[in-house]
Amino acid sequence: MADLKFTSAPSGEEIYEVGEPVEVYCDHERSGERVRDWLIGTVVQVDPKMVAIQFQENVYLTDGWMVPDHVLWCPKTSNHMRLVRRKRKVRAKPR
Repeated sequence: MADLKFTSAPSGEEIYEVGEPVEVYCDHERSGERVRDWLIGTVVQVDPKMVAIQFQENVYLTDGWMVPDHVLWCPKTSNHMRLVRRKRKVRAKPR
């Protein structure tokens, strides 16, 4: 078995969880046109270093190839991936 060496102890806390919505800055289709912007997808797998996100829309690799299964893999430390910011509903105060 391979010897694993860590510079610090691995954290047991995961930022991303399977089933959670995330936003990824990627190439995708919007209204029939290809754009590079934030797109919401769902985390489908979390590995020690990578996260797999599945989208409903067509997504593309940076070299232009369309991803046939709509799943992109991103490093957990990527600046192109973030948790979805949920908008809070403002409730009217009772009078």
